[in-house]
Amino acid sequence: MKKGTLIVLDGIDGSGKTTQIELLAKYFNEKNIPFEVISFPRYGNNPYTDQIEKYLKGEQKFDPHTIAKAYAGDRLLAKPIIEKWLEKGKLVLANRYTSANKAHLGVDLPEDQMPKPDLTILLDVDPKKGQENALKLHKADIHEHDLKHLEKAAKIYLQLAKSKPNWVVINCMKNGAMKTPEEIHQEIINILKRKIF
Repeated sequence: MKKGTLIVLDGIDGSGKTTQIELLAKYFNEKNIPFEVISFPRYGNNPYTDQIEKYLKGEQKFDPHTIAKAYAGDRLLAKPIIEKWLEKGKLVLANRYTSANKAHLGVDLPEDQMPKPDLTILLDVDPKKGQENALKLHKADIHEHDLKHLEKAAKIYLQLAKSKPNWVVINCMKNGAMKTPEEIHQEIINILKRKIF
């Protein structure tokens, strides 16, 4: 059986990751491509995500290494699930992954134990627009309220993309506005056709 493929969609808050995952899920269903979706953090799933939720709501302070370990713990618990899907030959879409620790917390933890992504797609959006999108969608967390944090995370994401061979950056902006979800989706499909299918 052919081994599956792990594709990560990453980017700052408000970059449209969840929207693009939903559009890809629809596309894969229409094309009868077997796939699974996993979003990190997996809130309500384990004690690690309980810590993360308290941190993001500003209810409890943690130093960056401690909270980064909570994110890593959540992913580690998901490892057998991801590996099972990959062994079955499925395409696995991850909404955020190990790269989020580096971009949002400035922490580079060893992640040798996690399956390596075959492709990471970075949705690059202007941090002000990302913040505006995030504030419209839900009650904002401490990262989404902090524009300087989003600007720093966006820079780190772009640095990561330059240093990794399996990363592709999609510029989600056009003429000072965000491209439509459909435009971004088509760019993602074109990348997948070139790199994966």
